[in-house]
Parts: sequence; C-alpha cells; structure tokens
Amino acid sequence: MIVDDSVVARRVLSDVLSSDPDLNVAGWASNGRLALAKLQTLQPDIILLDIEMPEMNGLEALPEIRKKLPKTPIIMFSTLTEWGAAATLDALALGATDYVAKPSNQDMAATSESINRDLVPKIKGLCKLSAGVRSSSPGAAKPSVTPPSPVIRLRPAFTRSAHIEIVAIGVSTGGPDALAKLLPTIPARFPLPIVVVQHMPPIFTTLLAGRLSSKCSLPVRECRAGELLEPGCIWVAPGDFHMVVEEEGGRVRLNTNQAPRENFCRPSVDVLFRSVAQAYRANALGVILTGMGQDGLKGCEALCAAGAPIIVQDEASSVVWGMPGFVARAGLAQKILPLDQIGGEIMIRVAAHSLAEVKN
Repeated sequence: MIVDDSVVARRVLSDVLSSDPDLNVAGWASNGRLALAKLQTLQPDIILLDIEMPEMNGLEALPEIRKKLPKTPIIMFSTLTEWGAAATLDALALGATDYVAKPSNQDMAATSESINRDLVPKIKGLCKLSAGVRSSSPGAAKPSVTPPSPVIRLRPAFTRSAHIEIVAIGVSTGGPDALAKLLPTIPARFPLPIVVVQHMPPIFTTLLAGRLSSKCSLPVRECRAGELLEPGCIWVAPGDFHMVVEEEGGRVRLNTNQAPRENFCRPSVDVLFRSVAQAYRANALGVILTGMGQDGLKGCEALCAAGAPIIVQDEASSVVWGMPGFVARAGLAQKILPLDQIGGEIMIRVAAHSLAEVKN
C-alpha cells in the first residue's frame, strides 16, 4: 500500500513496483486519514508511508496504523534533509520498521533505478519474498518461502579468553530503536571504547548520534577522522563513509574513507570489524544486532580467526534476523541473546576480564 500525497510519486512507485513479478500494489491513499480508512479493505503486507501530507501526516498516522496493524512492516519515505532525517528518526521511534530516502534526481530512469536498488530489496526482505514467487496475487494463499532453519551451533568459548579492550557493534534495519535500548544500559564508568556501524546516510547518522547521546550515560558522537580512540565513549560511523580503527605508535585512532561499498553499504560493518580484528586481535568483543542482509559476516569471520568472541541478537527480538542470523548460522557466535540481555552480557564479559587482569 502506497500512502503519499504526490500523484507523481504514487505513479512512479506503482509503475516500478508493479513491474516486479513478486510485487503487487494493493492500493494507495493521499494522506494518513484515507490510509486508515482503507486498511481493513486492502489488508496490505507492507505500507510505504510518506511523512509530509495534508490532513494527517505520516507521523500522525503511524501510531494509528500500528494500533490496527501492529506487525505489518512500514517503510517511511523522507527527503534527504535535516528535517526529513529528524522526522524519520521520530517515525522509527514511533514504530516504523525502516525508511528509504526519496530520490532527489528528477530523471525518470535514475529514479526508477534508485527505487529498484534501495526500496525493492527492503520490501522483499521485510515480507520474506524470494525471486520468482508472487505472494500477494488476489485470492491466492501466501506460500512459505522461508527454508527450514538449520541447526545452529554456538562457537565454544576459549579456555583462556583475552582481555577485552574494545566493543564493536554492527546493526541495520531496526537499529535506531535497538541502539536506543542497548546503549543506555552501559554505565557511565564503562572502561572501554565502543564503535558502532549503523547503516544510514549522511545527516541521519549525525542526528542519531545526538539522540543517542541524550539517552546514554556515555557520550555518543559521530566519528571524525583522526580522533584518538579513548575509553568511555561511543562512536558512530558517519553516513557514506567507512569507519576503521588504526594502530599508530602504540595508540589507536579512528579513521574514515570512501572506499567502495561492501555488501552495498557504506559504512560497512565488515570494514570496521576487519580493522578491529587487525588492531585488537582477540582483545575485542563483536556484537551483531538486528539488520537485513549479511554485512558483518566476513568481519565476524576475521574477529573469530583472531580469537575474539561474538554475541548476536536473537531472532525473536530482531526486526529482521538477517545480519545476526547469517553470523549465527555460520557458527561464529558464542552467544545468541535477546536484545534486553546483551547489555548485561557485555558488562559480565568486561567485568570478568578486568577482574582477571587485576588478579594477574
């Protein structure tokens, strides 16, 4: 279901989405009030919701839609501006599942390419569609396209674990809400630096860091190239830049670059985790939270090869069990935990290693 007051936007979206054999546009509405009136009739599998609309905008409609359809994925459309980014973060806090920045290019071919690249994979991922399967044909039963889950084997802990010196977190879809719940559980005297990759474009990451900082005991800020990595601070990778840690003269600095995207992402979790593995070896703790795709898998392989432990969020508490699921199924995780237990597990591991160091 498309909810947008722009006739042009609705037409372009409808044309591009309808051209995909897996997708069917159930209907549309020009504002939130009309969308609410059509929900019962259309029963959409997923909703694309604009923010700026007359009568009832996206932020006003979102809580009302959630009352009627608490589990239906909702993707927000917002402009890539500071206002649009702030409104999108508000929407994610109100229960939106994900977002896509509206294409700014007026060229029809470029706009269609952008929708196919950025929006269609998210629709399919959130609806668990696979290529060649139409799930929403009128009157048709929805087939199951999710293969049986393999048996997941946890990676055994080493008998002598290294002292943890850094926590690296990777997250994507559902990430802002997950981070807003996890990071405030970290106390003000936390003795380590925390580095975070959240898949987001520029402006969004700046605002996200500011919002998280207002909720956390530790300062949260967007990474700037050349900063020394110090204990008791949380750094967020800037949008459209990879963030890495680099050892230099016995000290570790943060750096950024615009090397090619990995897993279609910049910033990429794989890029950060590989640099952490190289700089800290076994003295790191990797954490993979909710997210679509498999960014972080190769990085976790590098951390595990160096002897570092990995914790992943469980499927039940994840918005999408893509990133953590790939790591878990690969046998790289030492623990798979609900989101509300991950902060405690981080503290237990850090405290245990700190105590062991004092005894030694």
